[in-house]
Amino acid sequence: MDEKEVRRVVETYSDMILRISCNYLQHTFDAEDICQTVLLKLISCDLSFDTNEHEKAWLIRTTINACHDLRKSAYSRKMVGLDAITEKEAPKAPDSDLLEEIKKLPLGYRMSIYLHYYEGYSVKEIAKIMGKSQFAVSQYLSRGRRELRKKLETGGDYGAKAGEIYE
Repeated sequence: MDEKEVRRVVETYSDMILRISCNYLQHTFDAEDICQTVLLKLISCDLSFDTNEHEKAWLIRTTINACHDLRKSAYSRKMVGLDAITEKEAPKAPDSDLLEEIKKLPLGYRMSIYLHYYEGYSVKEIAKIMGKSQFAVSQYLSRGRRELRKKLETGGDYGAKAGEIYE
């Protein structure tokens, strides 16, 4: 890759990779490491993609795999979190009570909802990205929406925001 292509990749995908890995790992410092790892992997390998969507899907799948590998590593199990003392955070979408509730969902629900509603992927595409069946992803979305609906309806003033995700 030439310098111009590297800049395009970093500018286009770094925020997305940070958001996905932060959502998956729940730690900003790990998300930054994953972002760097994934971008270096793309830059250093000699891959060619048919389309930008293919490139984006590869980056998402690689990000999820890297997060999964980190979570199951011995390093991760012995690590003490520093989020409480660090002030730097991953880039966020605008503050929203809905996003806060999504972050509280189990991993499968959280990732499916994020990829579907925030990244615009179909159930079929999410199934491929997550390495799950389409049925499993549909269940994650259905159950995740049900959990969100329960939490948001009992939360009080979410009203209009709660309806956005169910359309």
